[in-house]
Amino acid sequence: MTTLRLAIVGAGPAGIYAADIAKKAERGFDVSIDLFERLPAPYGLVRYGVAPDHPRIKGIIGALREVLDGGAVRLFGNVDFGTDITLEDLQQHYHAVIFATGAIRDAALDIPGIDLPGSYGAADVVSWYDGHPDVPRDWPLDAKEVAVIGNGNVALDVARILVKHVEDLMPTEIPANVEAGLRSSPVTDVHVFGRRGPANVKFTPLELRELGEVRDVDMIVKDEDFDYDDQSRTAIAANKQVMVMDRILQSWRTREVGAASRRLHLHWWARPVEILGDGRVEAIRWERTEPDGLGGARGTGEFREQAVQAVYRAVGYFGSPVPGVPFDEVRGVIPNHEGQVLADDGALLPGVYATGWIKRGPIGLIGHTKSDAMETVEHVLTDAGLWWNPAHPEERSVEELLTSRGVRYTTVEGWHLLDQHELALGEHVGRTRIKVVPRDEMLAASLGDPVA
Repeated sequence: MTTLRLAIVGAGPAGIYAADIAKKAERGFDVSIDLFERLPAPYGLVRYGVAPDHPRIKGIIGALREVLDGGAVRLFGNVDFGTDITLEDLQQHYHAVIFATGAIRDAALDIPGIDLPGSYGAADVVSWYDGHPDVPRDWPLDAKEVAVIGNGNVALDVARILVKHVEDLMPTEIPANVEAGLRSSPVTDVHVFGRRGPANVKFTPLELRELGEVRDVDMIVKDEDFDYDDQSRTAIAANKQVMVMDRILQSWRTREVGAASRRLHLHWWARPVEILGDGRVEAIRWERTEPDGLGGARGTGEFREQAVQAVYRAVGYFGSPVPGVPFDEVRGVIPNHEGQVLADDGALLPGVYATGWIKRGPIGLIGHTKSDAMETVEHVLTDAGLWWNPAHPEERSVEELLTSRGVRYTTVEGWHLLDQHELALGEHVGRTRIKVVPRDEMLAASLGDPVA
């Protein structure tokens, strides 16, 4: 064998980084790589998980696009693994597969009332405002007061998008249905709840600073939350990022408030214990917590309530099972050793690998997936004894298989056509881009068909 035929399922950052690393690695054989993506467009989390008003982060697309445009990797978009192509199919056409399917579900929050109408997972609303084609185009923005549970960047993103005036989002790529929904929102107050203190948040300084720069929004913080213990003071002194965030938060304590039309309230030492309501969300109940001296929090037995008409939980993402592949239902990942997938009995599963969030769980920033992919790819390239022996390794055989099944797949060239279509939609109304949401319209633009 002079060529390793490698399939990668998932064309987000994890999958594209893995393809790039495999292509550039030192090895004694060629590598031919095909990326399979269930959506018509590539880029995964960067396109559908990053808030639209974060162009700096979305700039990562430039680096990912260079990989796809280099011509060394083929893209098969609009191909659903498990339906359009299966693990058995891959074994007939490739020597190995890397799963880079990410984590797109919301982690559960097991408190009474969490399933009341008006209670949502953050992942769903993120998919809505990012124009994901597989979520409803309408979102029920009917609450004046909203709670967001979580103290990470996703919680801040959701809070910021909900409280921000839609006019300030028009320079971004938000779709027309998202613009219409946000314009009709009656929101005046967004409350963000975290069970630990200001020195223990999982935000990044940039996210926090941007939050305080949102126009016509008062930042409301409470002095009682800044009674730091020794552990908090040590965390601030020892970590530059924490120190910067503390300075930002301290500056908000002295701000004049009361003139803005909207308010964003940050509640720390607040552990949500119940969502209240008769038929739908009416309030959130939480327990006031306190430092436990070890960087965590313990309950005080003091309970408070805040009237809200909607709740968003942003307590983490969770992976989804991949058809035909072992899955850890507790951790939400494909069980693996350094990216080598493990069978149910703990033995290495020949030819099957994982990278990104489906490998290690939804932790770390987008850039962390690159080092993660290096570990997995190193095993792929040195595991010749575990590779499959495909009957049809020819590149054209995969195209013939998909065509025979009537799969209308998209390519890198098709993504360029969709990209140009979105840019043209934006130019028509004086914006940089307007993201296309309906899958059939995305597919039509990608295939060069007339777009209705």
